[in-house]
Amino acid sequence: MKGALHAEWTKLRTVPSTWWLLLAVVALTVALGAVATGTVSTDQCPSPDECHEDTVRLSLVGVWLGQAAVGAFGVLTMSGEYGTGTIHTTLAAVPGRARVLAAKAVVVLAAALAAGTLAVLGSLLAGRFILPGNGFSAAPLSLTEGPTLRAAVGTVVYFGLIALLALGVAAVVRDTAGAVTTVLGLLYALPAVVELLGNDEWRERIREWAPASAGLAVQATRDLESLPIGPWAGLAVLAAWAGAGLLAGAAVFTLRDA
Repeated sequence: MKGALHAEWTKLRTVPSTWWLLLAVVALTVALGAVATGTVSTDQCPSPDECHEDTVRLSLVGVWLGQAAVGAFGVLTMSGEYGTGTIHTTLAAVPGRARVLAAKAVVVLAAALAAGTLAVLGSLLAGRFILPGNGFSAAPLSLTEGPTLRAAVGTVVYFGLIALLALGVAAVVRDTAGAVTTVLGLLYALPAVVELLGNDEWRERIREWAPASAGLAVQATRDLESLPIGPWAGLAVLAAWAGAGLLAGAAVFTLRDA
């Protein structure tokens, strides 16, 4: 396993697109979060203390863009080798396919968590600089606050789980365009479909089980009773999606010819 991990890490760090995508995770997340926090103020509230804006969730809203980059990163880690044909070299060097996929999963998860940590810290820091100028207190964005710490840690884990889900999808689909389309469909098209449903019960159920809407419930620090699913329960739903994707990918990768 150690040799497989070393090989996957070597491949990851020597491919330029890897670093561009991980940089995009950080840049897109922080940029959108900064824009979002810059557009709100306490002007429409009776007083700043009576503004019930969830400033933590608002600061982390950039995840909606950053997740596309981390999804593409997870996909390319697997599909890129099929596109170049180097998957044959990989399997010749490490015959155990389960080991290959497990090594890829470990490396992808570590890289996604590192990028996610920088993205989350950058977003909260931007919020601490921007929000006080708009009348909000910066205190809720402190990591010493329990809800803020949970939202921050949960968002980092969210990035890691999206990367694993994307890796599993790529192992099944193998084609980069097809895998990226599938992942983006799960993250963006499914929430959009929810809004078109006329049945409130089905709308609520899909929000509870869709990977993005369920997973991002972990960012909420206010009005938790209004959420379709609890913060940690929502993250568990996303973990189930990621686990199912990896299991499907492992089955296809093991049983089908390279």
